[in-house]
Amino acid sequence: MKIKPIRTEADYEAALKEIERLFDAKPGTTEADRLEVLTTLTEAYEEKHYAIPLPDPIEAILYHMESRGLSRCDLRPFIGSRARVSEVLSRKRPLTMEMIRNLHRGLGISAEVLIQRYKTLKDAA
Repeated sequence: MKIKPIRTEADYEAALKEIERLFDAKPGTTEADRLEVLTTLTEAYEEKHYAIPLPDPIEAILYHMESRGLSRCDLRPFIGSRARVSEVLSRKRPLTMEMIRNLHRGLGISAEVLIQRYKTLKDAA
């Protein structure tokens, strides 16, 4: 396969086949260099054509809590009182910028995810 930009689905499929063929290339070889270039090209194509939407901010917080064994009490330093945590997680109150900063710094949740607009109970009414 000649290395060229990936513009079509056929180009993409051909690149994937070549990547599979080169997958065990030894570092420092021409094949390894070819693998690296093809991987970069396919990643760019996938990002453009198969972009995964960001998760809902509240769902991201809930997932983060579940995957790390955190409770609602563990969110208090980042969101506020127990009642405030409950209001945010039940979508009665939106996240503030301060909460977003705290969750990002303290728990490592992506700020890009947290700053998105999301539905609250006020929006449903």
